[in-house]
Amino acid sequence: MIRFKQFLNEGVHDPGIFKAIFLSGGPGSGKSFVSKKTTSGMGLKVVNSDEIFTYLLKKSNLGTDILNMTPKEYEKAMEIRAGAKSLLSKKQELFLKGRLGMVIDGTGKNFNKIKDQSEELKKMGYDTFLIFVNTSLEVALERNKNRERKVPVEIVMQGWKSVQGNIGKFQQYFGQNNMIIVDNNDAKEDVLTVVFKKVSKFVKRPIHNNLAKQWIDAELSKLKK
Repeated sequence: MIRFKQFLNEGVHDPGIFKAIFLSGGPGSGKSFVSKKTTSGMGLKVVNSDEIFTYLLKKSNLGTDILNMTPKEYEKAMEIRAGAKSLLSKKQELFLKGRLGMVIDGTGKNFNKIKDQSEELKKMGYDTFLIFVNTSLEVALERNKNRERKVPVEIVMQGWKSVQGNIGKFQQYFGQNNMIIVDNNDAKEDVLTVVFKKVSKFVKRPIHNNLAKQWIDAELSKLKK
């Protein structure tokens, strides 16, 4: 009971309460780098199955070089990937119970998936925002070649084209105040500072959604009992 009250308290007083930031960008775009530089220190919970997947691959002694795995090793790795997604889903459920602020890492190749997630969050009282991490195809391929867990070239190319095709849709859906595009071909500190300031402004923005206000009032009442 005490632990549950502590969790409720974290939710009500969470600095990013009722704020969700989506990350979009293809393999090799540098989403994790941009996220750490522009959302760290804001108290937001990271929703990223790739981090769990990489950790579990290392723990299983399979390594992270999926491209050079044997068929049997690859099959095991895909089982681990499914497990990572299941673990992440459970973690996200806890975040949602406390209405905690989140950074949701994804590729953005499926516009409707992000839109549907955003709409569900809005129904709970959340405000949503998108950081679109953009690179040229050449840079994405080069980074993928040098990263720890490589993705097949065809997937990088296909993902890059799909994500690029969704930029306009994202701009129309999220709007100018709730989206920023980062040119991460060679992002300088001043570029990342601009992103950090806009994201920080979004996170600190007062809550106007009546659903969110009602939830906070109800939880504060529980804590007084």
